[in-house]
Amino acid sequence: MSAYALTLGNRHYAFADLRTLLAKASRQRSGDALAGVAAESAEERVAAQTLLADVPLAQFLAEPAVPYETDEVTRLILDGHDRAAMAPVADRTVGQFREWLLSYDVGADALAALAPGLTPEMVAATSKLMRNQDLVLVAAKCRVVARFRDTIGLAGRLSVRLQPNHPTDDPRGIAASIVDGLCYGCGDAVIGINPAGDNMPVTIELLKLVDELIERHAIPTQSCVLAHVTNQIAAIERGAPVDLVFQSIAGTEAANKSFGINLALLAEAHQAAHELRRGTVGTNVMYFETGQGSCLSAGAHHGVDQQTLEARAYAVARRFEPLLVNTVVGFIGPEYLFDGKQIIRAGLEDHFCGKLLGVPMGCDICYTNHAEADQDDMDTLLTLLAVAGCNYIMGVPGADDVMLNYQSTSFHDSHYLRQVLGLRPAPEFEDWLQSIGVMDQQNRLLPIGERHRLLARQAAGSGRRAVGEGGSASGKNPH
Repeated sequence: MSAYALTLGNRHYAFADLRTLLAKASRQRSGDALAGVAAESAEERVAAQTLLADVPLAQFLAEPAVPYETDEVTRLILDGHDRAAMAPVADRTVGQFREWLLSYDVGADALAALAPGLTPEMVAATSKLMRNQDLVLVAAKCRVVARFRDTIGLAGRLSVRLQPNHPTDDPRGIAASIVDGLCYGCGDAVIGINPAGDNMPVTIELLKLVDELIERHAIPTQSCVLAHVTNQIAAIERGAPVDLVFQSIAGTEAANKSFGINLALLAEAHQAAHELRRGTVGTNVMYFETGQGSCLSAGAHHGVDQQTLEARAYAVARRFEPLLVNTVVGFIGPEYLFDGKQIIRAGLEDHFCGKLLGVPMGCDICYTNHAEADQDDMDTLLTLLAVAGCNYIMGVPGADDVMLNYQSTSFHDSHYLRQVLGLRPAPEFEDWLQSIGVMDQQNRLLPIGERHRLLARQAAGSGRRAVGEGGSASGKNPH
């Protein structure tokens, strides 16, 4: 007889285990239907949510979604669990935990202290009982602050990853996009390049290009070239100027294996980057990206719903104290998140779960061109996440990444949010923007003209490297 059973009207619903209950309680999404784990009707979903509300939080420690014996992510979650931190909610059910989170008396300090006592399955289960506004309200209470050359995640602040990708990794095109983004006040989260070709010479060339830009203009930010972690470790060994080490991660050992990684490799990268001591205000040296559907696409989902698996990826991230984590929410495609409604819900869930687990969450608010979504959907999610206290968003030229072939958010979007919600860049970066003549004291963009000091410095470098001293990174004069 099932431990999770309920009769609604004339229908009796029984769920074999907690993993099944979590999947059936999830909001509708195409990936769970593809995996064969989704609720077959709205009524079955309500039955699962009703039962889930009465599950004690402690049950998730006894019944992990993926077996302990076969999965190193599960072992990381359970072996690192802090029972003392969980004490304030240890005797609560999922439904009672939801009510506690929404109460007036629970604030940022209590949530920060609680985070080590929560597991991904606990927070994923709770999110399944919440409306969108609940996800926004609770996430807005959470503050997860991280530091390298500037401070990301403070209240009243919104940072931007400047993403200057180029389809051929042309240093001149990348440099032009970086300067464009800086002129819009973007880049305080990171100047992060997805290389079109994941090879060592390109990785090192791009690392040097951005490092010279940061040094030449004394920009309080950090760089990252999003090559595979093994290439980044090799680049460190060759003396390349690596600030942040990047890697895509997932919520199961098997999915991470499909990415060519495991926890030991991430630990090696974390140590290597730490030993460089390139940070000035902090030592958070890792950058992770995730996305609902990654485990399913790798055939490594173990019958678990994609949102719970996504939350488990945040336990991997948490272990390495990153500067940045973001869910690339609509990037994998409509097979996993079909339309704007599903993308919006997934983005809010991911942000909520990451923040509760103590992870410095951002979001790549995005969709692929064959999804049933458009930029209006992204504006909606953008606004909701900003209200929810998202640490950072993406800044892509024109919101159209011409290398990765997907739609994201633009350099302009941060100014919409900063005007509507009174948000500001990271404090160190804000001071730099004002000193260089990009923004005034009210954080308004200054006109670009002959007195624009950032562009004047670039013009003074005519005949030198595109963003630094010497010849261009490609060996050609960019001017």
